[in-house]
Amino acid sequence: MTIPAISAISSLMPSAATSATSLAGSADTSAASASGASNFASLLGQGLNAVSSAQSKADGLAIQAATGDLTNIHDYTIAATQASLVTELATAIRTKGVDAFNQIMGMQA
Repeated sequence: MTIPAISAISSLMPSAATSATSLAGSADTSAASASGASNFASLLGQGLNAVSSAQSKADGLAIQAATGDLTNIHDYTIAATQASLVTELATAIRTKGVDAFNQIMGMQA
């Protein structure tokens, strides 16, 4: 039995083509940093949308379970666990980002 990837987390992972492109390098570093910044912003937005959609799905299934409209309770359990994991991942990434920012701001020039 294969275990499918959590769609919200797998959408955050760069594709092999993106990784190969970033490893190849670029002669124009200003263009590369600008595209890297927009790529990061795009990935961040996709990640936040994935967190929101996972939580919305879990909320919708919770309402169905409470009203008795949900026939398979395991669907809610899976959705709630996915939403929890995606939220924990987003929180961990935010914490690491804030820590990195604080370390950079504390460096002497």
